[in-house]
Order: sequence, then C-alpha cells, then structure tokens
Amino acid sequence: MTYATDRLHEEVAYVAFHFHWGLEQILDLEHQDRRRYVDHIASLVARGSGG
Repeated sequence: MTYATDRLHEEVAYVAFHFHWGLEQILDLEHQDRRRYVDHIASLVARGSGG
C-alpha cells in the first residue's frame, strides 16, 4: 500500500511551514518520523492557541 500523495504533500507543507525545512530535508525523513513531527507540531500549535 502506498501513502496517499495528497496526504504526503499536506505533511510536507505543514512541517515546512512550521520548521522552515526544505523539501528534500523533509522527504528524507522516514514516514514514521515525519508523522511524529507532524503530531508534535500539532500539539505545540494547540498549546499555543490555548487548546
């Protein structure tokens, strides 16, 4: 099973926006590591907005 292209683009955009990392740097991450960063960013954003 392959990972949905739209979902991959969303993750890349999310990490790039918040961490200011480049495309190659983000795509070099293993899927599980990239998802972990997305989850951590979401947690930080939620805490920052009081939620």
